[in-house]
Amino acid sequence: MEFETVIGLEIHAQLNTTSKIFCGCESSFGGEPNTRVCPVCLGLPGTLPALNRQVVEKTILTGLAMSCTIAEKSIFDRKNYFYADLPKGYQISQYELPICRNGHITIHTGTTSKTIGITRVHIEEDPGKMIHDQDIDSLLDYNRCGTPLIEIVSEPDMRSAEEACAYGQAVKQILEYMGVCDCNLERGNMRFDVNLSIRQIGQDTLGTRTEVKNLNSFRALQKAIEYESRRQVEVVSSGESVVQETLEWDAQKNVTYTLRSKEDAHDYRYFPEPDLVPLLVDQSWVEKVKKTMPELPQERFERFISQYGLSSDHARVLTDARPVADYFEETVEKNADPRMTANWVMGEVLRICKEKKVEVTALRVTPKRLGELLQLVNDGDISAIAAKKILSRIEEDDKEPAALVDEMGLRQISDSGALEQTVKAIISRFPDEVTRFKAGEKKLMAFFMGQAMKATKGKGNPKEIRTLFSKLLV
Repeated sequence: MEFETVIGLEIHAQLNTTSKIFCGCESSFGGEPNTRVCPVCLGLPGTLPALNRQVVEKTILTGLAMSCTIAEKSIFDRKNYFYADLPKGYQISQYELPICRNGHITIHTGTTSKTIGITRVHIEEDPGKMIHDQDIDSLLDYNRCGTPLIEIVSEPDMRSAEEACAYGQAVKQILEYMGVCDCNLERGNMRFDVNLSIRQIGQDTLGTRTEVKNLNSFRALQKAIEYESRRQVEVVSSGESVVQETLEWDAQKNVTYTLRSKEDAHDYRYFPEPDLVPLLVDQSWVEKVKKTMPELPQERFERFISQYGLSSDHARVLTDARPVADYFEETVEKNADPRMTANWVMGEVLRICKEKKVEVTALRVTPKRLGELLQLVNDGDISAIAAKKILSRIEEDDKEPAALVDEMGLRQISDSGALEQTVKAIISRFPDEVTRFKAGEKKLMAFFMGQAMKATKGKGNPKEIRTLFSKLLV
């Protein structure tokens, strides 16, 4: 029998609001354990939640970016379960009436594209964090408790680990472009749950699914899907049945293992949250949020091709992350050539970022400085080779490009009279090569150019030198 894998993803993303979802405690990452808490997020008796308006607006923005319908009325529910990281004994979430429904996004794998349906985007609160490796007992840090989350639930439209990773990357990109989530997977700002089943090719009925919880890297996402898919095929092929259960991923052994039996909705005893009124979102509020929406990644990708004449490969790299796309456009605004700028950003600038392990926004080579440097190259004041040396010094010394040109003695010689004397001297020194060149061995131009650059210590204007050789070697 041949099988296909059916995959749906639940993506949890922490919203980067200043305060938590139902109280005024700071919601940023870190802090001394149990210092960013209050009676509300600790669930003490007698406390009442108060919904953070910014959470609602960031969720609406996300829903609009994913082509969702924004519900005029949504309600909060209590999801009841007992676990030590949830001091109230229940999680405030949304179940029957979420705020965003029926959306979709497009993913790209290789040369193909595919639309993935989004069932819902709903609001909920994050539980605290359990720490198991610092003491003989498990430790609890409730700083994260009450941090605002959105859960993005896809349709089971993916058929491979490659498609699931492409979907995850596309969601991450949208969240970053919208500015609603930091998407730091290492910190747990964004986490994946995988719902996976297999079925015989040609069948429409879904198989029994398992859920792999809390994957916090794309590598783990890919490996877990590949392993679990193989495991289920082996189970079914041996005549046994897949058990519906919740699984954990062991990144050291590259296997899944049973965490608990898979719960259904009735196990959580959902019921409307009595301490929160229904959330009403009228069209005017939606339109107000819509006006704050930045350009979407796909729109920017298409515009970079049409406006700047970039190749699709270059446009894809430059628009992958919003800070890089912003950096590129700010550089071009300094009268830099778009295609030249694209090559420099993708080559030299991202190389420095990788070496220093920093974001492009942290570089001393600002878009203004890169634009001025490229203008010096275009004006013939410095060579491209010299510009690379200056770029590194800008990052090291935090100095302006023009000042470094003179300090490093890299100003290019463009005086045609001086260069002509150099070219004539080289022609007279190599008569045999001149004869061969005139006989049709045109590749010797590289030899003559090398001699000229050596004679000028790399400061001669290559374009001017080539023009002189072409004129005099006739």
